[in-house]
Amino acid sequence: MKLRGEQRMAVAAFLRDVLDLKGTKIGCGNGECGACTIVVNGDAVCSCLLPLHRIDGAEVTTIEGLSRDGALHPIQATLKDFGAFQCGYCTPGVTMSLFALFSADPQPEEMAVLEALQGNICRCSGYVKLLEAVDALRRGAAE
Repeated sequence: MKLRGEQRMAVAAFLRDVLDLKGTKIGCGNGECGACTIVVNGDAVCSCLLPLHRIDGAEVTTIEGLSRDGALHPIQATLKDFGAFQCGYCTPGVTMSLFALFSADPQPEEMAVLEALQGNICRCSGYVKLLEAVDALRRGAAE
């Protein structure tokens, strides 16, 4: 796809304002909260900091790209089943961080999970249920 937009525009703004993909949230706008996390070429990145020209030709996955034929991705389904979120604002970014992690390593160690999620802030403090859900994913109990 040819990108149409100001090449210095942040990818988060491009996704939301040009492509009308509202799943990627803009929280802090400076890469601190992780609400805008997307996956670019397999890596979780803060899209609020990423200029549009940096994704030209890249493989980009947003939260909208995880479900298939109306079915939630297993990560999404597990987070839902465990009631892992409260307000839901951080949900897309956390989900994309986990997607990148589990795509690279289907059974990551606990420390890898904590490192992958360190850039995602949940202001509702929903971490207990989130970590329970991720533990189920790690054990393969969510399949």
